[in-house]
Amino acid sequence: MGNLYLVRHGQASFGADDYDQLSDLGRQQSVRLGEYFAQKGIHFDGLIAGTLRRHKQTLEGILQGMNRAGEHLSWDGLNEYDSAAVIAAIHPHKLEKPGSPEQYRHHFRLLRDGLAQWMAGVVSPKGMPSYDDFVAGVAGALDHVRANHYGQNVLIVSSGGPIATAVGRVLGTSPETTIDLNMRIRNTAITEFAFTPKRHMLVCYNAIPHLEHPDYAKWVTYT
Repeated sequence: MGNLYLVRHGQASFGADDYDQLSDLGRQQSVRLGEYFAQKGIHFDGLIAGTLRRHKQTLEGILQGMNRAGEHLSWDGLNEYDSAAVIAAIHPHKLEKPGSPEQYRHHFRLLRDGLAQWMAGVVSPKGMPSYDDFVAGVAGALDHVRANHYGQNVLIVSSGGPIATAVGRVLGTSPETTIDLNMRIRNTAITEFAFTPKRHMLVCYNAIPHLEHPDYAKWVTYT
């Protein structure tokens, strides 16, 4: 049996001109997660990450917290969908940067609707793969882990969409449920699979044991 830990990146820069970089808090979350892994005696035989900047920065923070270095495998099939392109596919007018609770709610309502239509093949967001190809990228990473890391611990750093897709694939959930899973993943949350050469099995989802102490209550974020 092997153990696969899928970690969502730390808090990124939502609403900024460049979302694809960690905020100061996102870096702290990542280092804290690495400290937790070290305290629990969890080591990794394989390191895999998407190719986005926030994925690499999160992995760097985790390794810093673990006081270790390591080479990782870059896997572009673990990259997030383009949320702006998803929204633009169903809402061609430019949205203002969210600045109020209602604007945030409106943004995520549009995102949910756009995701549902993309997953159903109704829309094709500009510059994005089809949903089937997106799923294939995630499935390829899971296949790689099973084929190459049986009996080992593996860490994957990715984003909410690919992690929810992985969970949905393992559990056989509906597209609507996969979207619900995606919307609730917290920054640096751990999703754990046990795996054999033939299949993955869900152990836990969206866990943040490294942030459970009251001192870290304000470190729990979703964007």
